[in-house]
Amino acid sequence: MEIEGLDYNTQREKLILPEYGREIQQMVDHAVSLPDKAERQRCAETIIDIMARKDSQSRNTTDYRQKLWDHLALMSNFQLDIDYPCDVSKALKIATKPEPLPYQNNRIAVRHYGKMLLEVMEKLKTMPPGEARDKLVKHTANQMKRNLVQWGHGSVENEKVAADIERLTDGAIKLDLKTFRFDKISNNENAEKKRKRR
Repeated sequence: MEIEGLDYNTQREKLILPEYGREIQQMVDHAVSLPDKAERQRCAETIIDIMARKDSQSRNTTDYRQKLWDHLALMSNFQLDIDYPCDVSKALKIATKPEPLPYQNNRIAVRHYGKMLLEVMEKLKTMPPGEARDKLVKHTANQMKRNLVQWGHGSVENEKVAADIERLTDGAIKLDLKTFRFDKISNNENAEKKRKRR
């Protein structure tokens, strides 16, 4: 509910560069409205000094002053008639938003294992039995168990990993849990993974 007489940001004109705030935008609008060029110049230089104080962390960058003048030109919609100390003609590139990156929409049936492990499963389906396949199976099964722990699944039983690897390789890989030995996942490793997820 809006209270009559109050000035809401949602009712105000959208800021061109919101990081500088409405006060600096109003200063820029005032500078544009000044009839005397010398006065506009002094006003613009004062605004640049205020902008520099607001963004003091970037002062050490080489093109720092150029960036401020570019921003001033943008905030005035290039209507501020002054003698700029640098070329601001490329300032529009700052305001141009990049094209959005295409997002892969591949749905992963078992997201907790991830795309790479599923690609390994595809490879395991066609690998001939032997030492190379055995090593890859051992590495894959251990990584599956780590992923289950990392994602906080209630069940990280060896039987679950064995069932999943058999299902995801269309029965090509069957772990014999009587002989297969998983790597031990330490409590420190579990705690570290949980900490990273926060």
